[in-house]
Amino acid sequence: MEKLVRGFLKFRGEVFGKKKDLFTRLSQKQEPRALFITCSDSRVDPTLMTQAEPGELFILRNAGNMVPPYGSMQGGSTATIEYAMAVLKVPHIIVCGHTDCAVMKAVLHPEEVHDLPAVKEWIGQAETTRRLMHEHYTDLKGIDRLIRTTQENVRSQLDHLRTHPSVALQLRKGKVDLHGWVYSISTGDIWVYDFDSERFTSLLDRNSHHLKAAR
Repeated sequence: MEKLVRGFLKFRGEVFGKKKDLFTRLSQKQEPRALFITCSDSRVDPTLMTQAEPGELFILRNAGNMVPPYGSMQGGSTATIEYAMAVLKVPHIIVCGHTDCAVMKAVLHPEEVHDLPAVKEWIGQAETTRRLMHEHYTDLKGIDRLIRTTQENVRSQLDHLRTHPSVALQLRKGKVDLHGWVYSISTGDIWVYDFDSERFTSLLDRNSHHLKAAR
């Protein structure tokens, strides 16, 4: 806690004043560039990896960067998505998974969360991912299998997003683009999903900014 308190004091004493105009504007309204849906994992920092300023990302975090299908559970995740679409009108939604994700490990080995009933129920949001890995990727082992699980889960959660009326409406109007990312903790790279080729490509690739988003 002492480190966190010192960090706040440094922010208040050295950072806040330099960005006073920004925080004054933000105190009146927010106009985020994207809804960023990612994992609660402490190693994943959306603002750090995108170098976003305060007010630029509307962030939804939960275990495994899940998007419950609309109607399956009306909770904080659903409410956050609805507010981002219906009120804030954000033009982009990014679902961002990451390497070494404990939730993805639990999807592959549910017996490991047998004594964690809430987690066990929650990973049901990745049932499509689990079945895909069981039926189509039996040849993959170890880290390759875990990475593919993470990628397929991002794709599955993008599918779930389309079940939300507020998202479907904005998609039909051409007012929002969907993006799938996977962040590599060890390399700092981001793999982005191309909806045309149906594959993930490094965002460091010079052509990656031309990859097809979903609209």
